[in-house]
Order: sequence, then structure tokens, then C-alpha cells
Amino acid sequence: MLVRLGYVAMSMELENCSSSKTITVKTYEHIAGEEARIGRLRRITAENLNNLARLLYYNAANGVHLFRITSKLVPLATHPLTAGWDYIADLQDEFAKIGSIARENKMRLSSHPDHFTLINSPRKEVIAASLRDLDYHEKVFQAMGLDNAEMVMHVGGMYSSREQSVKRFADNFRKLPDGIRKRLLLENDDKTYGAAEVLDICGELNIPMVLDVHHHMCCNKGEDLADIMQRVYNTWGERVPKLHFSSPRSEKNCRAHADDIDFDSFYRFLITAREFGRDIDIMVEAKNKDRALFNLIGRLKETEGIEVVGGAFLV
Repeated sequence: MLVRLGYVAMSMELENCSSSKTITVKTYEHIAGEEARIGRLRRITAENLNNLARLLYYNAANGVHLFRITSKLVPLATHPLTAGWDYIADLQDEFAKIGSIARENKMRLSSHPDHFTLINSPRKEVIAASLRDLDYHEKVFQAMGLDNAEMVMHVGGMYSSREQSVKRFADNFRKLPDGIRKRLLLENDDKTYGAAEVLDICGELNIPMVLDVHHHMCCNKGEDLADIMQRVYNTWGERVPKLHFSSPRSEKNCRAHADDIDFDSFYRFLITAREFGRDIDIMVEAKNKDRALFNLIGRLKETEGIEVVGGAFLV
């Protein structure tokens, strides 16, 4: 069994390396002239892409091959004000460089469209905005030349009827363009759609499921992790399943992510996962990002029965 560990979006160790720099609509509107406005967007996006390249080189040097890129790589990408800007053509070399680094280092990259991306909403304008956001993420991965990059999303809200909300999700999922649909992974959330229900949806629509262990702690129907993990793995076929792991900030604020990973709970989960003998990728979701990952790896190196190889690989 091989376990790869990764982290999300930004480094706490690299200085001046944000790939999420942006500009507000108000500031954008106050820039005089279309050419100057687009020039500002181009410079910010180029800096974001350059910093993402730095992040990937840093990850490769530290043996981290699992990474989620920011959803804010291109500022105002889906805003009507920038509809005329072809950021892909404008920065094609920079996007291609990201893909080249990822392929050369056998990295698994993903994204997580924002919480307002809801394809089960009853409101047409929300559906339209969600499709624009999904299309943006798909274009970014296409520009990078990463056919296997993935996009993680949630089922969405419950609204007035859980049954109708699930049906809307299924109906709208089936209508998505192939390029988007083939990348999507579905994750259980911490309030509304637990692992068991998401598994049913994934089975119906043939979507791989990302099991979020923390969310399962917050939202479940009494299912033990060991009782559902094989069903989760089955949704992946021959692909390596991906899971999310975080720790609650406190008992009172159990849904918020802690700065670091609680080692004891991670170790218990690892022991459970070992029972299935399946290679898995685990995305560490912690406020301290790479620092939390490396702190966890440091503890794992000191633990009998666990071998850390190649930086962020466990056997």
C-alpha cells in the first residue's frame, strides 16, 4: 500500500509566492482605458502563474506530488467585465509551463471550484454562474495540457426539498460538457450531504467520490468509516482514490479546520485504511498548509510500522 500526501494552494515556507493575487472590480473599473485594464490583469495573472511554477518546483524538491491549485489563478476570470479578454491565448506559454512541470514530476493536480458553484440551485442565474466557473477551471487545465487534472465539488444546497435538489444535481450534471464532466469528483460535505448519500449519487452518475474524513465526522448517519471505504474505493475503478483529511479547530467549532493535523486521529485513520490495502492519495487540509504537512510527516517518521519514502510517500 502506497499513500501519497499533499496540501492545498499555498506555501507557508516560501516567501512572496502567492498564486492568488487579484484585483477588485472597483479598482479595475477605475483604471483608465481597456488596454491598461487588460494589461493590469495580464501582469497579475503572469505573476500568479510564475508563483505557481515556483510552488511546483518547491513541491518536487520536497517529494510532494499531490497538490490543489488555487481557484483564483486568473483574477476576475468569470466576471462580465473581462469577457473579452482571452487569458488563455494571452498567457499560453505560462500555462504550458505549469503543465510541463507537473508532467515531468508526475504530479496529480486538482482544483476545488468555490462554494458558490452550485449546479443543483433552483435559480437559473446561479446555474449560469456555476457553469462559467466550471468552464474557467476546465480551460485552465486544458491550457496546461493536463488531461487528468481533476475538479472537486459538493452536491450543493438542500433548498426546499432534498429529493428535488439531488434530482437537479443529477439532471444538470448530465448536461455538462464532456470536458468538465470527466474531471469532476464529488465530495461529502459537513452539513447536508453525508458520505452515504453522496455514494448513492456517485453510483448513479458514475462519479468518483472524494471521502472527506473530517466532514464525515460532522455529518453522518452513524456509518463507521470502515463500513463505507470499500464503497468509496469502488467508485474509482482502477484509478487511485483521493481523500481529504483535516482536524477540527475545537470541539465547539468542529467544522472549521485546525492549523495542523491531529496526529493521533490521522494515525487511527491510516490504520483503518491499511486494512483495505489500496494505494490512496490524501490531501491535507490545514491552515498551516505545507508546514502542517511537513509537521505530520515528521511525526510519521518517528512512528514504528510506518516508513516515509521520497518526501511525502508512506508505505
